[in-house]
Amino acid sequence: MRSAFIGIIGRPNVGKSTLMNAILGEKVAIATEKPQTTRNTIRGVYTQDPYGDDGCQLVFLDTPGIHKPRTKLGQYMTDTAVNTLKEVDHILFLVDSPITAGTGDSYILEFLDKVDTPKTLVINKIDKMPPDVFKEMFEYYEASGRFDRIFGTSALEGMNVEELTQYLVSLAPDGPMYFPPDMVTDHPVRFLASEIIREKILLYLNDEIPHGVAVEIERYKEEKNMIRIGAVIHCEKKSHKGIIIGKEGKKLKGIGKSARMELEGLLGSKVFLELWVKVKENWRDSDFAISSFGYKD
Repeated sequence: MRSAFIGIIGRPNVGKSTLMNAILGEKVAIATEKPQTTRNTIRGVYTQDPYGDDGCQLVFLDTPGIHKPRTKLGQYMTDTAVNTLKEVDHILFLVDSPITAGTGDSYILEFLDKVDTPKTLVINKIDKMPPDVFKEMFEYYEASGRFDRIFGTSALEGMNVEELTQYLVSLAPDGPMYFPPDMVTDHPVRFLASEIIREKILLYLNDEIPHGVAVEIERYKEEKNMIRIGAVIHCEKKSHKGIIIGKEGKKLKGIGKSARMELEGLLGSKVFLELWVKVKENWRDSDFAISSFGYKD
């Protein structure tokens, strides 16, 4: 048996969660087009041929997008991502635009230069990229000498995802199987439920509110033929509460229906989901709130 821990890092919204989901063939991390969707390190487990001669288990750590933080929550997210670099056997650095397009990738490269961990560059979203742009990016990063390999992928379309996965499998050293072969994530159901609800909020509300939303599971009860879940959506301003609820409660009902349908598919059971909205002003700069919502150890 061989095994390895793989850290996935990059700027917000470059497709880290989408790539991990594509490798696993199953959704374990929420993914939207909005930056900073991922707030915690999400662990995904890929197991190949667990009882055969080519047994391998890759544990992927999908990290929050590294950015210059403006709030305590932002600082926690960046610290979480940076600390991952010290804990893994291999680093996947995702980019989706030339480095000249902004300072974000340069900011991350400064951290990468400080660690000796082997690194692979993944140029993502190539399905939306002109060939000359891909060539420019490939040649720039190849000349830097920082990376062992460079892959071009479209995580959303699945392009070159299998090739990348098998390359990582080929690098894995001898090691134990850390998780059962049928496990794809080690996060508890409560965490997955809160993340699914938060994803639906981000998708359903578009750009009407910022990312100042946290979801707290207050009740999770398994009954004979149903799972009852009660969740509180915390927002930072009173005006945001009205936007989340919507006229005659239509938006909150839409969020709840969409989340409930996905939860029923995930849990294989009928789900009764209740949602409430509460205001917790400036919670992203409150150590207590950040901790209570699960964003600190």
